[in-house]
Amino acid sequence: MTTPPLPHLNALATAVPGHDIHRAFIDWAAPRLGDERVRALFTRMAARSGIDHRWSVLPPTPGGGSPVAAGGFYDVPGLPPTSVRMAAYAEHAPDLAMQAVAALGDALDPARITHLVVASCTGFVAPGIDQILARRLGLSATVERVLIGFMGCYAGVTALRTARHIVRSEPGAVVLVVSVELSTLHLAPADEAEPLLMMLQFSDGAAAGIVSAAPRGLELGEGRSLALKDSEDLIRWDIGDKGFEMILSGEVPGRLREALADPDVQHELFGDAGAPPLLAVHAGGRSVLDAVEHALAVPAEALADSRAVLARFGNMSSATILFVLADMMARGASGEGVAIAFGPGLAAEAIRFRA
Repeated sequence: MTTPPLPHLNALATAVPGHDIHRAFIDWAAPRLGDERVRALFTRMAARSGIDHRWSVLPPTPGGGSPVAAGGFYDVPGLPPTSVRMAAYAEHAPDLAMQAVAALGDALDPARITHLVVASCTGFVAPGIDQILARRLGLSATVERVLIGFMGCYAGVTALRTARHIVRSEPGAVVLVVSVELSTLHLAPADEAEPLLMMLQFSDGAAAGIVSAAPRGLELGEGRSLALKDSEDLIRWDIGDKGFEMILSGEVPGRLREALADPDVQHELFGDAGAPPLLAVHAGGRSVLDAVEHALAVPAEALADSRAVLARFGNMSSATILFVLADMMARGASGEGVAIAFGPGLAAEAIRFRA
């Protein structure tokens, strides 16, 4: 029997837009809370969010203002409809994805790409982002394409697992993996603290990587999937008339902590050896990272890469886990690891790796 090749994530690059909207959002959101005590609570929670910057493809106003300022993208009665937001997605998503691909530099040879796997959950356009990227990169018309949509924050792990399966079945395959998310297109009207704190998390970003059998970079191991029982309504995306409406329950950190503390769940995700030395955890928010840290009883430094990504970029949905892995690769981390992300369902998706 022929031994399947060992797929490796050979290279990984990231890109974010140049417009930092984090402070502007806080300044816009706080006055919407009429109760002074609630407003003070929101301000404290924002300061403790672990986020310093969030980036948006939406341009500044002519006077340098944010998308919520006078003359900005959101300065229309009732906020822009979904059709306008999807037009913005069709304009900006390919450009940001191409920035991440370009950042791969010499690691990318378009002539060698055999497969293209794209994850994007914050917009729809047809022909899809996969076809747009293939055309802009001049990829062969015979390149096989996979588009992973609407899976949410764990789609980056699913994209890596899909690339791994391709290389294991076709040893000569060279897979370009791309994730691009424009979460800031989905600002929703709200005058309560919980939805505003939820929107405070999200940002735009893109990542691109090369997966092949060449023994360079991170060796990609087995994947794991786990859906928590009775959790269907904890994280949800609904397509509304004013963008994609995300429901993110305040119960999520507690449910994650409870689930991950279960020895049977830990065995399912990590095997007999338990949590490995390298933990690339989706930076879905400070409370999520705190829940993972406490449930697994790992030292604070175990999630330093995830917390650093959260601080610099916020939650970029499926691209976030790839940013965490990129930080690990850039600092030369070595050893056994697992990348794990959480999303709609409530579900967890994971993939083991060796650096």
